[in-house]
Amino acid sequence: MAQPPVVRQEEAVHRNHRTYAALGVIAVIGLSSCSNDPDSAGLSTDPAVSAQRPDRAGAPNTRSMPPWPAPTNVSAHVAAAGLDLGPMGTAEHYHPKLRIVIDGAEVPVPPNIGVDPATGAMSALHTHEDDGTVHIEADSEDEAFTLGQFFTQWGVALTPAQIGGVRATKGQEVQLTSNGVVVEGNPADLRLEPEQQILLTLG
Repeated sequence: MAQPPVVRQEEAVHRNHRTYAALGVIAVIGLSSCSNDPDSAGLSTDPAVSAQRPDRAGAPNTRSMPPWPAPTNVSAHVAAAGLDLGPMGTAEHYHPKLRIVIDGAEVPVPPNIGVDPATGAMSALHTHEDDGTVHIEADSEDEAFTLGQFFTQWGVALTPAQIGGVRATKGQEVQLTSNGVVVEGNPADLRLEPEQQILLTLG
């Protein structure tokens, strides 16, 4: 004998409940797996949070807090600056000097920026010491190099409002002087010159 319509309706309701429950479990699993990935989970991109996440290649993140070591994936950073690694250039050789002061404290400029310690290959723009001396040893004369290229090789952000993970607060900006003269505009655009004294301050 056929079941009364009311019974068939109840069975359909139960089947629908089971379907919704299964879909709910799948959705929860999907959300859980996404939440383990900070980038896909929509977590904060505030610099203070991003500063705690170095890049996967072991270089300092452009938003990390000082001090900043020289990156380990040298070739990638050199290429990002539009330069390449090779033997030391001999056509031109000069040494600007860089100081960085943030909130009144000196930030060291490490050795081996733009240098691959494993092979000895180096960019035309590099450091050997930890005293802020930037070596420019190029294959051709009159080739222009900028402060922005140096910071790109270092893996540290440089804008009018930011050095690494340190951002200017309201009413502040990155201050740049070259040989004691204030330079306006984007500090990354500063052309490096022989015996130049460069000072970056923030805070």
